[in-house]
Amino acid sequence: MKGRQVFLTAVACALCSFASISSVAEQGSSQTVGDRSLIELWESGQPAFGQYVTQHAQAEGDQTAPPPYSVQTGLDLAANVLLDFAFLSLEQHYDANSARDVAAGIAGSDKALPLLVRIPPISVDGEDAARERVKELLAMGANGVVIPHVMSADEARTAISFFEGVNVWSPANPDGDIVAMLIIEDPDVFAELEEIANIQGFSALVCGIGSLTSALGGDREAAEVINMQVLAASKRVGKPNLTTVSPESVVGRVEQGFLGLLAYGPDSNEAIRLGKLAAGR
Repeated sequence: MKGRQVFLTAVACALCSFASISSVAEQGSSQTVGDRSLIELWESGQPAFGQYVTQHAQAEGDQTAPPPYSVQTGLDLAANVLLDFAFLSLEQHYDANSARDVAAGIAGSDKALPLLVRIPPISVDGEDAARERVKELLAMGANGVVIPHVMSADEARTAISFFEGVNVWSPANPDGDIVAMLIIEDPDVFAELEEIANIQGFSALVCGIGSLTSALGGDREAAEVINMQVLAASKRVGKPNLTTVSPESVVGRVEQGFLGLLAYGPDSNEAIRLGKLAAGR
């Protein structure tokens, strides 16, 4: 009799443990896949404020240096009550494990925080690699993928094809829950700006003003003119536009109508506070 009681107690404990693990897994899933909090802000015409998470190179030759991103990175991002989304850049070095760790950290927190991940340009490793990265990131819980350095309207269509079978949010699909964002940032592509803006099947159109400024020989004023043209085109087709901001620039960017404000550096929280105040949020 005593042995039977011990057995039943062990079974009960195992079932409780399984239920607890299942609950955590379900909670993590609900915080990533299908989260529409960022999209709902954009649908209501309100600007969303995010953290630009940049890569940190490991010390050369130091095998003990920590990885650039970790589960703790995700936990820290989710703990920041100011953030509406996180923007994880893997453009310079694509590392699926880092992305997975950040997504796991966010999923393991108490806050639903949409995660957008920027991958390397299509031109770097080719269409097949870019396509697989989009699928991989969405499978691990990213809420959107960002394709930088789109070089033409044809390449924009190719990038959009990477999301085939995915419920991408766009003006043509207001019930979507995944963000597909394209960045144009090379001088020659802007001749096709209107054509790119008119393409269906993606969520947001962005001018990479930093890269564009460098490509124009440091002419920030010329880059800003193009940036405003991209903003106008994105507004015309009902797609949000994103730009980086500092405490000095954020109020002006809110007033111009950017719906994605990406803060970076040590003053990012201050930039977001000022931006939300300007936006009445």
